[in-house]
Amino acid sequence: METQNQSSIKDFILLGLSNSPGHQGIIFWGFTFIYSTALVANFLFILTISSCSKLHTPMYFLLINLSIANMFCISVTIPKMLQATLSPRKTISFSGCMAQVCLFLWALGTELLLLSFMAFDRYAAICHPLQYTIIMRREVCVGVVAAVWVTGMVNSAVHTGLVLQLSFCNSRVINHFFCNLPPLLALSCSDISLNEIMAYVSDAFISMGSCTLTLTSYVLILITISRIQSAEGKKKAFSTCSSHLLVVIFYFSTIIYTYIRPTSSSSLEEDKVLAILYTVVTPVLNPVIYSLRNQDVKEALKRLTGRFIPRASLVYG
Repeated sequence: METQNQSSIKDFILLGLSNSPGHQGIIFWGFTFIYSTALVANFLFILTISSCSKLHTPMYFLLINLSIANMFCISVTIPKMLQATLSPRKTISFSGCMAQVCLFLWALGTELLLLSFMAFDRYAAICHPLQYTIIMRREVCVGVVAAVWVTGMVNSAVHTGLVLQLSFCNSRVINHFFCNLPPLLALSCSDISLNEIMAYVSDAFISMGSCTLTLTSYVLILITISRIQSAEGKKKAFSTCSSHLLVVIFYFSTIIYTYIRPTSSSSLEEDKVLAILYTVVTPVLNPVIYSLRNQDVKEALKRLTGRFIPRASLVYG
């Protein structure tokens, strides 16, 4: 088959989630609602933490960064998908596609690393409570978070640079709702062995490394909790990390399963479903899980809404 290099490709066609015209309206309004909910929930979560001095702790500093990464991730993928859903030509430019790959992988890597450092934070709080303020002092938190964002960016730049070296077949159809790495590699006519090797390396260092750090932290946490004598003490200790554990299990399992497998056309339909979980569902669930299972956040949220409700009643009353 005749091939075209990346410079001759002007755009790609995104198949989206469904080819059925009857499903387009449902998909558009459904994902518009989910996207709006994710932005509002994460923004409100950030505002709640920022407005309450009691929540100005390392854990909530990390949660703010996770919410920013969540909004970043969903904003890279969903707006273009919504635009393509309504458009008769479901295309994305070559540069736009590469930008999606780069920004999405940046957000994804950053989220994974943040989750692992959040597990370490819970380990320090439960296993070394007397040294917690020293271990998680401000300079350490700011430095690690900055390193996390930079590492995510470098990882993304490497993968994007390798994709730019590929040639693509005459088919420009991407079997996905955004430009993700696996469907792009499946579309290429070039040798993608280096891309897949780097994907495995990235998965080993970022995904598996983060997962290992997280699991190690929680094993040590569970050992410490098991040594607590009182049932009330055990319940209180476990409640401080249960929300994060739920998010970690959900998030790591879908991402590692998606990126650790070799690229094949048979896996792309499954990848679309998994991608919805970690790009769309997770940004909505994260602020909800951390809010509903945290009494301090719920109280801060009540105080925050209490400030605006009386003002609104004065203005519109």
